[in-house]
Amino acid sequence: MTEERVAPARSVLVTGGGGFLGGAIVRKLVERGVSVTSFARGSYPELEAFGVRVVRGDLTDEAAVLRAAEGSDAVVHVAALPGVWGPRERFYLTNVNGTQAVLAACRKLGIGRLVHTSTPSVVHAGGDLEGVTNAAPYPEHFEAAYPETKALAEREVLAANGPTLATVALRPHLVWGPRDNHLVPRIVARAKAGRLRLVGGGEAKVDAVYVDNAADAHLAALDRLAPGAACAGKAYFVTNEDPRPQRQIIDGILAAHGLPPCKKSVSPRLAWLAGALCEGAWTLLRRDDEPPMTRFLARQLATAHWYDTRATREDLGYVPAITMDEGFSRLAAWARRDGRG
Repeated sequence: MTEERVAPARSVLVTGGGGFLGGAIVRKLVERGVSVTSFARGSYPELEAFGVRVVRGDLTDEAAVLRAAEGSDAVVHVAALPGVWGPRERFYLTNVNGTQAVLAACRKLGIGRLVHTSTPSVVHAGGDLEGVTNAAPYPEHFEAAYPETKALAEREVLAANGPTLATVALRPHLVWGPRDNHLVPRIVARAKAGRLRLVGGGEAKVDAVYVDNAADAHLAALDRLAPGAACAGKAYFVTNEDPRPQRQIIDGILAAHGLPPCKKSVSPRLAWLAGALCEGAWTLLRRDDEPPMTRFLARQLATAHWYDTRATREDLGYVPAITMDEGFSRLAAWARRDGRG
């Protein structure tokens, strides 16, 4: 394992600092004594109370991004538009044009380090991903705009790596934990409504990563990123290094909220057909909300997703500190305090 270190960042811009993962990164940076600026569309008084400089704006506004980046010596670019449904233009604006605005700000201000949050979906071609390395190729075809635009953004970030701007992309898979406003509440809400189904019995083995571990990986990348560093210009999968059948992860989340295991299941074929029908109906009705199932989501739920993270350990020195089971215990404690369990 490399022990290569660079001068610690003193002032860091975190895009999406008010979000789930971004917020965890911000808190860890502040605990280190780093001066942090959060750039996001919303207002986050809790961050301001934490001593964070909060700048509101849209990623597609280059002037706003530039204003937020002033005074920073590194950027952690977490902000993105996730989702399994929606017009490609909307995803492209945020995920590609927004990333281009971040790169432009780094160049104009002479910022030397950029850690970019990507996703393992950039290498998902529709089949199983079992023990794949970070050298896995991008697919020729994407089934949704989110992975396509995230792949385009990741490529631009890695291509920008050079002697004056060192870049690295991290691909955390299924980030979960307390304060989650996406994955966990959806699973819990569907279970309470009796609408939660496992695809294929939830037997497909998948990796996930507890939120604090995902944040630690970003700080580890920041600590080692510099022109010519082992991690510069590369992408890395970030997981808990503990792949499990999907049902075990879902049932762990449910148990943390005092709910019974999910017993209902649908076949992968039926899930795919349901996704196709939902997409057709949503298109016909011109609905803007996300359908309960899409073909992309059906394939994601039916296939294995676990990764070889040896390069992440070797080049970044990343070792997950919180086990999956400890994460479930922490989630349960948080749910009880927050009145969710």
